[in-house]
Amino acid sequence: MWDSLPQLPNEEIANLDREGLIARLRDQSELLKSLTTELAETNQGVVALYAELEDRAEQLRAASDLKSRFLSYMSHEFRTPLGAILSIARILLDRMDGPLTDEQEKQVSFIKSSATELTDMVNDLLDLAKVEAGRIAISPAWFEMVDLFAALRGMFKPILFKADVSLIFEEPHEISRIYTDDVKLSQILRNFISNALKFTNQGEVRVITRPVENDCVEFQVADSGIGISAENLSAIFHDWVQLDSPMQKRLRGSGLGLSLSKRFAEMLGGRVGVTSKLGVGSVFSVIIPRCLPGHQTEGTMSSLEPRGGT
Repeated sequence: MWDSLPQLPNEEIANLDREGLIARLRDQSELLKSLTTELAETNQGVVALYAELEDRAEQLRAASDLKSRFLSYMSHEFRTPLGAILSIARILLDRMDGPLTDEQEKQVSFIKSSATELTDMVNDLLDLAKVEAGRIAISPAWFEMVDLFAALRGMFKPILFKADVSLIFEEPHEISRIYTDDVKLSQILRNFISNALKFTNQGEVRVITRPVENDCVEFQVADSGIGISAENLSAIFHDWVQLDSPMQKRLRGSGLGLSLSKRFAEMLGGRVGVTSKLGVGSVFSVIIPRCLPGHQTEGTMSSLEPRGGT
């Protein structure tokens, strides 16, 4: 069978292989040109897309900056009249301009509480504007835990108006002092305690601190209040979030307190958390390093400790 096939000279076979190779190279060259053209067009599209994204990002930055400036400006403008309303309400309730009837006292007290709520909202807006503009500075220092709890206890004592609710601060025996921004930490705990007192009609609000791993400290605010449903837990620390409940509708707020607490905790190198069960209560927590990262090193900790014995 093989003998019946025509025999081609070696030169023709060589020419045929060469021509096939040239044809194949020509096809590959055409394919490469096509791919190069397609790649160039794709690169142009990517460059145009990046330019558009950068333009949109610049617009978003400008809008965010404008929003922050607006919030800051309006917050400052609101504070002056609100301060005046609170001052006048205090004067009236102190009877400096004469006695009040029971109904007048009730109305003035309502004015004062409403102005206080608005002031808290304005302060939250101002803090949010500062955070978004990057204008909040961290000022760490050594401070005693008992001093922090004493300040919080004194702050909430005048507003503990529910006879069936107790605010309890457990003594921080295991941790005496930490190095962080006490103002930011105090604001986080104030937000937690304030919310706990709002939504607890009977029982207690307990503030606990304990050491945890990685040389950190955990603060817990546990209450026996109405609790939070599982589907709402993931959004509780988002901006402007207010839970849909009859008590939430009655007790107004800015919806920013927990969001700001989360941001402050992150600025302190920590994190916030919450566990809750409807009808049983909630536990809000913040875990922060015992010594603020980036502001203090182990080698300099001893130099910041007070000298002399206690």
